Amino acid sequence: MFELKKGVDILMEVGGIRTIAEAKALFREKLSGENLAKISRIETEEALIKVANTIAICLPDNVFVDTGSADDLQWIREYALKQGEEEKLAKEKHTIHFDLPQEQARLVKQTYYIVNEDENVSSLALSLPRAEALDYVREQMRGVMSGKTLIVGFFIRGPAGAQAAVPAIEISSSGYVFHSAEILYRNCFAQFDQEVQRKGIFYTNLHAEGPNRPEDLPRARIFMDRSWFTTFSTFCTYAGNTLLLKKGNHRFTVDYSTYFKLGEELSEHMFITGLTGPGGRKTFFAGAAPSGCGKTTTAMVGTDFIGDDLAQIWIAEDGTLRAVNPEKGIFGIVRDVNKEGDPFLMDCLRGDGTEVIWSNVLVDENLVPHWEGNGEEHPSSGRNFQGNWWERKLDANGKPIPISHPNSRCTLLASSIANHNTEAAEDPAGVPVKVITYSGRDADTMPPVWVAKNPDAGVAIGASVVSKATATEIGVSGVRRQPWANAPFIPGPLGDYMKAQFQFFNSPKLSGGGRPAMAGLNYFLTHENRGSDRPGLLGEKRDVRVWLGWLDLFVHKEADAIETPIGFLPKYEDLKALFAAIDKEYTRELYDMQFSLYIDNIIGRIDLQTEAYRKSHDVPERLFEVYDEQRAGLLLLKKQFGSIVTPEQLMQG
Repeated sequence: MFELKKGVDILMEVGGIRTIAEAKALFREKLSGENLAKISRIETEEALIKVANTIAICLPDNVFVDTGSADDLQWIREYALKQGEEEKLAKEKHTIHFDLPQEQARLVKQTYYIVNEDENVSSLALSLPRAEALDYVREQMRGVMSGKTLIVGFFIRGPAGAQAAVPAIEISSSGYVFHSAEILYRNCFAQFDQEVQRKGIFYTNLHAEGPNRPEDLPRARIFMDRSWFTTFSTFCTYAGNTLLLKKGNHRFTVDYSTYFKLGEELSEHMFITGLTGPGGRKTFFAGAAPSGCGKTTTAMVGTDFIGDDLAQIWIAEDGTLRAVNPEKGIFGIVRDVNKEGDPFLMDCLRGDGTEVIWSNVLVDENLVPHWEGNGEEHPSSGRNFQGNWWERKLDANGKPIPISHPNSRCTLLASSIANHNTEAAEDPAGVPVKVITYSGRDADTMPPVWVAKNPDAGVAIGASVVSKATATEIGVSGVRRQPWANAPFIPGPLGDYMKAQFQFFNSPKLSGGGRPAMAGLNYFLTHENRGSDRPGLLGEKRDVRVWLGWLDLFVHKEADAIETPIGFLPKYEDLKALFAAIDKEYTRELYDMQFSLYIDNIIGRIDLQTEAYRKSHDVPERLFEVYDEQRAGLLLLKKQFGSIVTPEQLMQG
C-alpha cells in the first residue's frame, strides 16, 4: 500500500535542518533584510524547514523570495535576461529561450520515481530505490547553486480555495524557469498558509540547472519522491523537465486522488473548454488526448476556453462534476499553429500586448520568431535550437535541420487569448463539466464521435485510447496504447488508477443530472481506410465544432442517437444541420464513411486491449466484462449484416 512520509525525507537528510529554529537561523545568515522580511510572512513551519534545507544543500550566494508582486516579477524578468537564459525579441514583452540542442524534450530515461521497499509503481515508469536517490542528491546537488541566486516562490495549482487545488513551493536558480512559473501558475504567497491548512498538503519542487553544458546532461536527473511530495531536477533547463509544478506535481496529484481522495477527486491530462449552445447556454467539456491528437485544437474551438492541458476534477456538494485548470497559462507547441487553424492564438503571437516566452524557434536578423507550419514565408537564415541556421543546413546524420524544433513552445497567459473565459477559469467553484471526451489518433477503426452507454463503458473508452505508433512500437496492430492519455503520469499500478476511475464515475454523489456523458472522439479516419481512393483525412479542423456541438445537443436531450454495441452514434440529419451552421456541406456519403462500423477492426482493437490488460496487475474485472459485452454485440451485428455495418442498418438492427 502506498504511504505518505514513509522512508527518510531526502531533503531533510541531506540538508540537515530539522527544526524551525535551525531554519530561521539559516535565513538570518543567508537572506538580505528585505528577503528575510518576506519569508517571515510565511508561517507554515514544515514549508520553512523545506526551504531552509534547499539552501543548506545548494549553497547559493543569494536568496530571492518571490511574493508575486509586480516588482518581484520584474526582478525575475531582468534576472533571466542578465543570466543569458532569455533574450529580448523585436516585439515588446517577447523573449526567446534556447535549450541545449541535446535537451529539446522530456528526459524520459532520466526521470525516476523514488520508491520504498515493497512499493509498486507503474510498469510504464522508471523507479529508483530511496537509498540510491539519497546518494545522488548528496553527491550531485551539494553546492550546485554556488555563485547563483536561489529563487523561492509559493504557488497554487488552481484558483485559491478550489477543492482540488494544491499549494506548492517552487525553488530554482533559473530565471527562465521562474519567469515561466509566474506566467503558468498562480502565485499564492499571501494565501499560502491558509491554503495549506485547507488542503492539508503541499508540494516542494527543487530545480538547479548547474553549468548548463552538454557534457553535464548525462548526469541530469528528474526525481519524484511520492512519499514526501518532493521533486528534484538537476543539470537541465527544458521546462518539461524543470517546471516541476507542471507534470511533476500532476503525478503527485494523480497519486493523491487515487489513494487518498478515492471517489471524490481526479487529476487528469485533459483540456477544459465551454461551448455556447442553443439559447446561449454554456456546456463545459473536459477531454483527454495524447500529444498530436487534437487536444489543443479541441480546447480552442470552444467559445469559453479554460485550459489546454491539465484538469483537477471533483464532485461538488450539489452532485455536479466540477473542474479547474491548475494552470493559468499555456506552454504550447507552436508547430503548425497558423492563422487558419488557430486564429485566437495567432492574434497573441503576432499581435501586440501579450507577454510571450518563445523556446527553440528560429529568430531572424530582425529578432522576429518563425516556426514550422505557421503559414508564413520563412527567412533563409537565422538562429535556432541548433545555433546559426540556413536553408538546407544538415545535422550530423545528414538530415535537413528544420527552422524550428518540432517541440518548440510558446508560453503565455491563457487570459490573453480572446475566447478565454477568465472569470470562470478563476472561480474556485470550478466549471460544471457535462461531457468527458477521450481522443486518439486512429486512422481505421473508431468513428469521429460516439457516447458510452454507461459510466463503465465510458471508463473503457478512456482505457482504450490509442495513438500513432513508431516503427518499434507498432507490432502487428499499428497502434500504440495510451490509456486515458494520462498513463505516462500515473505513478502507481494502472489497476489502482482504473479502480479509482470506475469508483469516481459510478459515485452515487453524482446526482441531479450531474453525471457526465462520456464520449470518444477521433479526427484521424482516412479515405483509404473507408473504401475511398482519395488521399488524406475524412475531416478537417473546423469539423471539431460539429462534434462538440452534437455532444452538447445529446447531453441536453435535444438530439436522437443510434444505439450500437460500442455506444450511441449521431444521426445524419442532426450533423447536417450542424455542418450547415459552419457553412459546410455534409453529404450522406461522407456520413456513411465516417459512421459505419467496421466490425473486424473494432473487435481487433478490443482483443488488443484485452490481451494487454490481462498482463497487467490487478486490473478490475469490470473492464473485461465491458469488452466482452461489446464484442458479443458486434458479432451479432456481423452475423446479421456482414463485416461493415452502415448507420441505416444499425437503425434496423
